[in-house]
Amino acid sequence: MIVLDMRTVRHSMCAPIETTLERWRGPAGVTAHGGVRVVTGAEIRLSRLFDGGSNVVVAAIDHGLYNGPRPGFEDLAAVIGPLRGADAILVSPGMATHLGAAFDYRGAPAMIVRLNWGTQYATQWSYHESRSVPMVSAAEAIALGADVVLVGMSIKTGSEAVDAENVAMVARCVSEARAAGVPIVGEVYPAGHEDLSPEERHEVISIGCRIVAELGVDLVKTFFTGAPFGEVVRSTPIPILALGARKLPHERDALELAASAVGAGARGVVFGRNLIGARDPARFLEALQEVVKRGVEPGEAATRHGIA
Repeated sequence: MIVLDMRTVRHSMCAPIETTLERWRGPAGVTAHGGVRVVTGAEIRLSRLFDGGSNVVVAAIDHGLYNGPRPGFEDLAAVIGPLRGADAILVSPGMATHLGAAFDYRGAPAMIVRLNWGTQYATQWSYHESRSVPMVSAAEAIALGADVVLVGMSIKTGSEAVDAENVAMVARCVSEARAAGVPIVGEVYPAGHEDLSPEERHEVISIGCRIVAELGVDLVKTFFTGAPFGEVVRSTPIPILALGARKLPHERDALELAASAVGAGARGVVFGRNLIGARDPARFLEALQEVVKRGVEPGEAATRHGIA
């Protein structure tokens, strides 16, 4: 377990953070030359996600796209109810049409729609090629209600051709997202990551995050790599969101992971199984928000919300 000085974490999260719009347009949208800059739709949507410059908590419920109805994710209409306090919810294109009630009111979570399907996520079948195919375009995702879109990428698959195809997929999705005016998240998911040593995993993630940033994504979603994660943050010029990955033994462990990731510079987390599988998802989400957004110590947040 990584031990952090939570006073430092709290200070970093309480310090003023520029929103995307403030950083680019200056006061009242005026450029350095005195003209009025035209703000893009992607910038507006991204600033809504990072409301006031705060860190974000994203709930992921798209697991059925790869793994079918895994335990806890069978009835998404029921699952999504306790998640309405999240900043955003990641869904598959088909489920977006079934879950509209979670997004159709003022102040609702942002909808993030995944654009591609990759064999690397279908872990139950032990695929090993990490091939990716498109599902919907960015414009089609917006038509479904998306505020943000996401494209996954695996590299170092063992095949130069597959690596090149996966990079081309990200490049195409970035181009479509730019044309549609929607922010795009690049998910860096190392091929066969569970078989890699921590050092190899960190190296592939570090390289992958920089690659997707160079390709033009607006955010990165990837694994927290422990103590060296700050190196990934420093070499990636866009915000990184740390994913929760496998269900951890204790809910406090998940809060500790979130605190460690944010303390290392992540701008938020994307939690699926550790959130949905919590004894009380709504209560766990409240504790997670306190840790990620306010810098509350994990132990304090857990005690306040009755989390073991």
